[in-house]
Amino acid sequence: MEAVLSAHADLSWMLAAFVFVLLMFPGLALYYGGMVGARNVLNMMTMVLATLGITCVLYVLFGYGLVSGPSVKGWGIIGNPADYIGLGKWMSDDGSGGIQVLYVAAWFILFAAITVAIVASGAAGRMKFTAWLVFAPIWLTLVYFPVAHWVFAADGDGYSGGFLLNDIKIHDYAGGTAVHMNSGVAALALALVLGARHRRMERPHNVPLALLGGGILWFGWFGFNGSCAGGANFLTQFVILNTLLAGGAGMIGFCIIERIREGHVTSLGMMTGAIAGLVGITPSANTMSPVGALGVGIVASAVVALCLSFKSKFKVDDTLDAFAVHGIGGIVGTLCIVLFASGSAPAGVQGILFGGDFGVLWRELAGIVITCTYSFVMTWLIAKALDKVMGLRVDEETEMTGLDSTIHAETAYEIPAAGVGHGSGLTEAMIGRASAAEPEDVTQPSRGLATS
Repeated sequence: MEAVLSAHADLSWMLAAFVFVLLMFPGLALYYGGMVGARNVLNMMTMVLATLGITCVLYVLFGYGLVSGPSVKGWGIIGNPADYIGLGKWMSDDGSGGIQVLYVAAWFILFAAITVAIVASGAAGRMKFTAWLVFAPIWLTLVYFPVAHWVFAADGDGYSGGFLLNDIKIHDYAGGTAVHMNSGVAALALALVLGARHRRMERPHNVPLALLGGGILWFGWFGFNGSCAGGANFLTQFVILNTLLAGGAGMIGFCIIERIREGHVTSLGMMTGAIAGLVGITPSANTMSPVGALGVGIVASAVVALCLSFKSKFKVDDTLDAFAVHGIGGIVGTLCIVLFASGSAPAGVQGILFGGDFGVLWRELAGIVITCTYSFVMTWLIAKALDKVMGLRVDEETEMTGLDSTIHAETAYEIPAAGVGHGSGLTEAMIGRASAAEPEDVTQPSRGLATS
């Protein structure tokens, strides 16, 4: 009876954590949407949200087996989907009262979908939406599913899992490789194939929207990292504290660099720092003392801020900085394990600065190099092939007009003076009414700021 109650408690936490992670999708949509121009906000948000629908279909059909199934021929490269196609064999309750295959499938769907959603950073404001709908499932199948198998699939009773986890024995608590490095490097490769926007330095159109989205992401991160503990236990408490500390310290690290570099601190920079700190703690959450978690947040966000200092000097237009925040942030978080992981933390990994074995260095470096190389090369090849077959980029007129109105026939805002949200007929009618006004009406002094 006690075992069943314990299983129920674990399941209750995991179900709550699932909802936390699900909220990361509108959070990322708001975060990314606020940072693009007003004419592309809905397109950006739609790209993010569409990934969830795509991933749901793929994961049930064959994705679960490719990620979590026994490794084909024991090579650790890709899982065998044979027993998991459609998940039809797993519809009966095993009586444990705890976590079962169907929940694990739903949980992994969210991890996969948020990964490809981050990649949209490299396509903002210039990629055909139909091309994105083709790119996303291909990328999931050829890039995410194999890398997730390498990192998440443990050896089982009589079968082999992924080679990075079981043979090289990298430490990656919650997806620094499969999620963050993978998505950040892929965004860079996609941006390289697409080319820079015509209005590259366009400022974020709605910073409060981005801040709200970033805050929701932070909320969801407690479920993201907390659920990887597998239940309601001490490890969950430990990683939730470290997640909070790294995010908070990340705000400080980014602000320090921003203040030195530009002489002021920005709200968007503060939120970017928090996200960078959260990315950094993702692979290392169970290896750090609380002080170490603060260090991860400060170091990861400071390095990301320094990298963004050089953004304008490069031709590659990773619009929303996924490579810097997620790619570089994930690498820094992993290297923090190598340097100052605490042997007394639950993972039992000790960094080399505290006398740990240098073997941790080559293992983590191998994980970084293999993941980033595979992700970049495969993403570049996929994007290049699709560009040849169907074309990835919208034409210049569509880009300059904005993708919301031209692709989705929608607008986020109604701003008549800027011609946003109105067809040409309405705009012309307004101009006509203004021209027909009585002379004394049009010569009246303006009210408000202009008269003060």
